[in-house]
Amino acid sequence: MTLPDSDGCLFTGLLSARTHAWLADHEVLGAVMLPGTAFVELALHAGDRVGCARLEELTLEAPLVLPEHGGVQVRVTVLGRR
Repeated sequence: MTLPDSDGCLFTGLLSARTHAWLADHEVLGAVMLPGTAFVELALHAGDRVGCARLEELTLEAPLVLPEHGGVQVRVTVLGRR
């Protein structure tokens, strides 16, 4: 979705081990975590959709732990340069 009063876009989705079975392979101390490469893929895909094919930097401040049941809603925002 295009952001109002901006040249940015918002992408949303749902991640769960039930709908994305490969995530279950990324278990650490009994918890399923989204691997860092998945964050990169999310950012690159969102950027590609708005014509930006390069990711300069990605800083992860905390791991994304997926719940045993249900999923996690994710949001990726891409803001253009003015």
